[in-house]
Amino acid sequence: MHIFGVGLRLLVAFLIANSALMAQPKAATAPMNPALEAAKWSAFWIECPDAPQKDPGIFYFRRELILSTVPAHFWVHVSADNRFQLHVNGTYAGEGPARGDLFHWRFETFDLAPFLHSGKNVLAAVVWNFGSRAPVAQISNRTGFLLQGDTESEAIANTGTTWRVRQEPGRSLDDGSVMRGYFGAGPGERVDGRNFDWSWDQPGDINSWQMPKTIGRGATREAQDGDNSWGLVADSLPAMEHRKVAAGTMVRAEGLPTSSTFPMQPLEVPANAHVTLLLDNSVLQTAYPELTVTGGKDAVIHVTYAEALYDAEGHKGNRNEIAGRHIEGLSDEFIADGGSARSFQPLWWRTWRYLQIDVTTKSTPLRLDKLVAWFTAYPFDTKARIVGDIPDLTKVWETGWRTARLCAHETYMDAPYWEQLQYVGDTRIQALISYAMTGDSRLARQAITNIDASRTMEGITQSRYPSGSPQFIPTFSLLWIDMLHDYWLYVDDLSLVRETLPHTRTVIDWYAARLRSDGLVGKVKWWEFADWTSGYEYGVPPQDVDGGSALITLQFIEALKDAGELESKYGSQERAAHYKQMAAKASDALNRLNWDEHYGAYADTPAKKSYSQHANILAVWLDVAPRAQQALILRRVLASNETSEATLGSKPVPRMSQVSYYFRFYLTRALEHAGMADLYLDQLTPWRDMLKLGLSTWAENPEPARSDCHAWSASPNYDLLTVVAGIRPAAPAFARVRIEPHLGKLTNLDATMPSVHGDIHATYKLSGDGWLAAVTLPKGLTGEFLWKGKLTSLHDGEQTLHLAR
Repeated sequence: MHIFGVGLRLLVAFLIANSALMAQPKAATAPMNPALEAAKWSAFWIECPDAPQKDPGIFYFRRELILSTVPAHFWVHVSADNRFQLHVNGTYAGEGPARGDLFHWRFETFDLAPFLHSGKNVLAAVVWNFGSRAPVAQISNRTGFLLQGDTESEAIANTGTTWRVRQEPGRSLDDGSVMRGYFGAGPGERVDGRNFDWSWDQPGDINSWQMPKTIGRGATREAQDGDNSWGLVADSLPAMEHRKVAAGTMVRAEGLPTSSTFPMQPLEVPANAHVTLLLDNSVLQTAYPELTVTGGKDAVIHVTYAEALYDAEGHKGNRNEIAGRHIEGLSDEFIADGGSARSFQPLWWRTWRYLQIDVTTKSTPLRLDKLVAWFTAYPFDTKARIVGDIPDLTKVWETGWRTARLCAHETYMDAPYWEQLQYVGDTRIQALISYAMTGDSRLARQAITNIDASRTMEGITQSRYPSGSPQFIPTFSLLWIDMLHDYWLYVDDLSLVRETLPHTRTVIDWYAARLRSDGLVGKVKWWEFADWTSGYEYGVPPQDVDGGSALITLQFIEALKDAGELESKYGSQERAAHYKQMAAKASDALNRLNWDEHYGAYADTPAKKSYSQHANILAVWLDVAPRAQQALILRRVLASNETSEATLGSKPVPRMSQVSYYFRFYLTRALEHAGMADLYLDQLTPWRDMLKLGLSTWAENPEPARSDCHAWSASPNYDLLTVVAGIRPAAPAFARVRIEPHLGKLTNLDATMPSVHGDIHATYKLSGDGWLAAVTLPKGLTGEFLWKGKLTSLHDGEQTLHLAR
C-alpha cells in the first residue's frame, strides 16, 4: 500500500514488471479548448473549509463519477497551490504544477481515459501547502485545488461543491534535519501511519468528508476581471522522468544480531531494538524513496539523505570513505501503525548518495520489506557522444552529464540537494549543455521566460526565479541577455527572441544610468556577485569608492554586444548604434584606466590594488584587449596564483584571484578566442582532482565544498563538443555549422552533436603527417570546416578531409 493510497501499488507492480516510465504523457498534441483561452473557467478553485489558508497543510480532494461507457479521451486541466498529485481509481495519473509565479501559474493537462472504467470512478488528489517552510523556489497565494474539463463532456469532473475534501491528520513537517550551510530546498516530512488515511483514493464511505469552499473560478492570465490571484498558463514542459532505480547497497549496519542484505532481502528488526542501516548508492541521484514495512506498531523510522559523509571535524574528504564518518542532512520520519505492507514516501523527491535508516521499535518487531527509489528529472534524450584518447574521458563525460541531469527538473537548478533554485549564472551554462547534449531547448525556453517574468519596476531581473524570496544580482540580468543570444544561435525559435528582445532594454538602460562619465560602471545596488574566489568578498569583485570594476564593466560590454546584435537584426537600429558606442567607450576606459603596463594585465579597478583572472579573461574574449596581446595576457593568467607574484619570461605576473569551476567556462571561451584552445585539455585537472575525491557529480567549489552537485561546473561536456570536437552554429537557429576542432595531443576523436536539423558527426584520426577527418551533416545543413586558418565548405551528407598536422 502506497502512502498516497492502495491503488498506486498496482502501478508500482506494473512498472517493476515492465521497467516503464511512471509519468503521464503531456504531449504537444494535448488539446486546449479555445473557449478556455483568455477566459474564466467554469471550474472553481476549492479549499478545505475552516482550514488555514496559508499555513502548512496536506489535504485530499475527491469526486466520484458514474460513467456508462469509457470515452476515447477525457482531457482535464489541473492545478493547485502549492502542488498536487492526482489519482484516478487508485492509480497515479499525474502531478504538478510546474513552478511559476502568480501571474504565470501553471496548469497541467492529462488524459484520464486510460484510468477510467464503466460505472463508479474515483478522482482523488492530494494537495499540499508547506506554508512558510516551503522551498524558496515556491511562490504561493493560498491553498487551493482546481480541475477543469476541457470540453462539456469532461465538465462533469470540474471542481466545485460536488467534490469533497478532508485534511490529512497523519502527515506534517519534520524538524529533525541538521544542515551545514544555506539550505532552501524545503522541509523534511513526518508521517504518522497510526493517524494516516490509507484509503483516501479508494471507493468507500466519505460521509466524514466535507463539502469544499469555493474560492473563485479558474481564469487564465489574459482573462477579463479574474476573481483570484492565480493567472493560469499551460505548462509547456513534458512530464518529468520517473523510473524505478536502486536506492543503494548496505555498507554499514549497527544493532543487528546477524548480518543482512537489505534492501535485496527483507529485514526483521526485533522488538525494543534500535537499528541503523547505512546505504551507499555509489552515485548521487534525485529520486522518490519508497520504504515498505510490515508490523512494528509505534516503531519510529528515521531516514536521512546526504551527498557525502562527514568526519569528526565536519569535513567530507574522499566521498568513498565510510569508516569514522557519519551522516548529516535532510531527513524524514515515519511511524508505523502495525499494518501490512505499508509504504512510506515523501511528497517531494530527495537527493542522496548516502541514505541512512534508523529504526527504533517498541513492543512488536518490524519487518523492512523493501526499499526502492523512483528516479526523477527532466526527461532529456541524450544524443551527443564522444570517444577518443582523452585521459579519463568517460568518467569526465558521464560525471558531467549526471551533474547536469540532476540539476534539471521543472526548472534548471543550481543544486538539487541544497537550494533547487534557477539562478541565471548557472542556468546560462546549463542551457548550453542541454543544446549540445540533447538538442532539447524546452527547459531553456522556460528559463528565459521565467526570468523575464521576474523583471522589476527598476528594470532588472531577479537573480533566480521562480523564487518566493526575492534576490537581486544585477550582473545576472546581464547574463540573461547573453542567454537569449545563446538561444538565438542554437534554437529555431525567432518568435521568442523577438518577443523578449524589447524586455532586455530595461536591463541595459538600468546599467546605462549607472555608468561613470568615463564609461566604466559605477557603484550599483544589491549583490554584484561574480564568482566564489579569493579577493572577491562574498563573491563581489573589488570596486573603488565610485565603482570602476573591470569585471562588471566587461560583463556589461558582453551584454551590450549580444543585445546590440539582436537589436540590429530585429529591433532598433538606434539602440544598436548606441550600444556599440557605450561598449567602445567602456573598452577605451578599461584600456586607459585599468590596464597596468607594469604587469601586462588589467587591474580590478583604476586604483590598481588588485588583479583577477576573471577580468583579464573577459578582456581577451570580448576583444577589449588588443588582438596582438591576447595570447600573452592569457599566458600570464595561467601562470598566476592567488598568494604571490609570479613571473613569465622576464615580466612579473601579479597575484590574481583565481577562477572557480564556474568561471572556467569563460576561461575556455577566451582560450578559444585567442587561438589557444589546444591547451584546453590541460585545463581539465580540477575535474580529474574531483574524481580522485570520489565525487560522482561536480562540486560547487573546490574543497571544502558545500554542494557536491552544481551544474555550473559541468561545462566540460559543452566544451568537449564545441571546442575539442569543434562543432558549433555558424548562423542563428543553427542554420549553418562551423567545425573547428582543437585536438591538442590527441590521436583520435569521434563526436556526435545534435542540431535543429539532426545529428552532426565528426571523426578525426591522426595518420602519418596529417589528420583524416570525416564529417557527416544532416540533410539541409551546410557549413564550413576551419583548420589552421584554411576554410573548407561543407555540404549535407558525408565528406572526408585531409588535414595537415
